[in-house]
Amino acid sequence: MSSLLLQLAVLGVALAAAALILISFVAFITATKMPHLHQHEDEKFFLNARGQKEALPSIWDSPTKRLSVVVPSYNEEKRLPVMMDEALGYLEERQVAFKYCQKYGSDKVRVITLVKNRGKGGAIRMGIFSSRGEKILMADADGATKFPDVEKLEKGLNDLQPWPEQMAIACGSRAHLEKESIAQRSYFRTLLMYGFHFLVWFLCVKGIRDTQCGFKLFTREAASRTFSSLHIERWAFDVELLYIAQFFKIPIAEIAVNWTEIEGSKLVPFWSWLQMGKDLLFIRLRYLTGAWRLEQTKKMN
Repeated sequence: MSSLLLQLAVLGVALAAAALILISFVAFITATKMPHLHQHEDEKFFLNARGQKEALPSIWDSPTKRLSVVVPSYNEEKRLPVMMDEALGYLEERQVAFKYCQKYGSDKVRVITLVKNRGKGGAIRMGIFSSRGEKILMADADGATKFPDVEKLEKGLNDLQPWPEQMAIACGSRAHLEKESIAQRSYFRTLLMYGFHFLVWFLCVKGIRDTQCGFKLFTREAASRTFSSLHIERWAFDVELLYIAQFFKIPIAEIAVNWTEIEGSKLVPFWSWLQMGKDLLFIRLRYLTGAWRLEQTKKMN
């Protein structure tokens, strides 16, 4: 009996090793060697308030604004206006405080229309690459995070100084709300959440409790370095983004923010988490096998 159990154990280990080798091989041969940084000709322009085409700036230009806000939006007709009203109302009041006097128009709000659906991460990257700010904020279209919390991120960013090579990131976090959210979730969704957090910690990112909050503030240099190396364009892009940041030793602050559940999420809990779990495994394996390599900033064509 003991001999049989030993043989079964050896067989199990051999099968697990064979499965890992097979998955690593699949991850390697299906990997895109470099991030897709191509920009379609129609994505290099935006329509100004008069409906005329204007060329978009580049992340590699010198900044001309103090802050850029990038909001990815796909079929967000109901939720986006609420977020935009809050964000612009807040920024208008703050600009008055800073004695800014600018008119509404395309100097403040620019809409970049993408030729194809690039996913949330891909859409944000296109916005990042056309930003003019010294600092760049990414924010979700649903307005789940209160926009004035950008001040908390700015303070968190400043507390990280001195910034190595002018690079630093402040991540909004909902980790302090975890107990409350668990009380409102089913056991199954709670299990999925803990499983995802474990995979993030085990495979990719250490020390950040909430990688998925869509409220993150970057210095211009940090945004350029991280988004230029990004491969994942769907929901797990935040994890790879922070993996890249930790690889380059970019300091990261995790800052508690106000957050409210907003109806209309496009995530289907089980299948979306399954897809993200696969992405996490492939992120780790592709960097581990050398299919993906982190290099210095590459400019977009």
